[in-house]
Amino acid sequence: MKKLLNTLYVTSENSYLALDGENVVVWDSDKEIGRLPLHNLEGIVSFGYRGTSPALMGACADKNISLCYLTPQGKFLARVTGKVKGNVILRKQQYESSLDEAMSMEIARNCIVGKVHNARWVLERVTRDHSMQIDVGKVKEASDNLKSSLELIQNSGSKDQLRGYEGEAASVYFSVFDELILQQKKDFTFHGRNKRPPMDNMNALLSFVYTLLTNTITSALETVGLDPYVGYLHTDRPGRASLSLDLIEELRAVLADRFVLSLVNKKIVTGKNFDKMENGAVLMDDDLRRTVLTEWQNKKKENLTHPYLKEKIEWGMVPYVQAMLLARYLRGDLDGYPVFLWK
Repeated sequence: MKKLLNTLYVTSENSYLALDGENVVVWDSDKEIGRLPLHNLEGIVSFGYRGTSPALMGACADKNISLCYLTPQGKFLARVTGKVKGNVILRKQQYESSLDEAMSMEIARNCIVGKVHNARWVLERVTRDHSMQIDVGKVKEASDNLKSSLELIQNSGSKDQLRGYEGEAASVYFSVFDELILQQKKDFTFHGRNKRPPMDNMNALLSFVYTLLTNTITSALETVGLDPYVGYLHTDRPGRASLSLDLIEELRAVLADRFVLSLVNKKIVTGKNFDKMENGAVLMDDDLRRTVLTEWQNKKKENLTHPYLKEKIEWGMVPYVQAMLLARYLRGDLDGYPVFLWK
C-alpha cells in the first residue's frame, strides 16, 4: 500500500479493506499489512477483487472519500462515492478549462514539453550507456535538435503551431530510433512510425504497448474523477479518450518506448511470434501478447523517484500521480500542471 497526495493505493490483489474506528485497515489473508486514519484521505484505490467491508464503504460515503476499484492489471472497474460533491465540481472546471484558450494552451504546451524533454533524455541515456554500439554523432545531433525545439514549443502561440512543432520533434526522434535497437536487427528494424495497421514487428510492439499505456491513463483519470474524453491538445471526438491521449505524450518515450526496446534488446521477444497479413499488416500472436503483458506488469512494479513529488513510487503509479496533479491544478491547488520530466 502507498499513500500519495491524500490518496491511498492498495496494490496487492489479495487485499481486503475494512474499518476499525476511524481507520482504514488493509488485510492480506489474515494478516494486517497497514492502517491509516480516514481523515487523512480523500480517496482509496484498490487493485484487486476481494473488496471492502460495508462499514468502510459507509464511512467513506459519509466523509466524501471516493472508493475506486481496478483489476490487478489496472483496468478501471468502478468508483463508489457518497453524496455528489467533488467530482461534479472538478469536471465542471475541466470542461470550462478546455474552452478557455489560454488555460487549455498551457496544459497542452506542458504535455508536449514533457514529451520532447523525455524523448531527448532517452537519446542522451543511450549515448551514455551504449556509445560503442550506436552512431553517437547521429543520435547527439537529434538530441540537440530536440533541445532546440523545446524553446520553440515553450514559445508557441497557438495549438496549430504547437502541433507543428510536436510533429517535427517526433520526426527527429524517430529518425534515430533504429539506432536504439541494439539486438535482433534482422527481425526488428525501424524505418519510421506506421500504424492502423502497423507494417513491421517494431511498430506492432509499439502500438500494442501504447494501447496498454493509454488504458492505464484512462483508468487513472477515471479514478480521480476527470473525464478522459475531454482533452486539451487532442480534439474531442465521440469514443476517443482525448485527455488520455494528451497525458500519454509525456510518457511515450520514457515508459512505453524504453519498455519495448528492453524487450527486444534483452531478447525477451523474438521475431517468430509475428504474423504478416496479405495487406502487409503485422500482428502479434497470443503467446507474444501474454509475454508482453507479463513483462508490462513487471515493469510497472519497478521503482523510481518521482521528479515532482521527490518520493519513490512504482512506474505503474506514475499515470495516477499525473492525473492527481492535473486534478489539483484544475481545482486551483497548484499554480500549473507539473508535467513528468525524466532524466
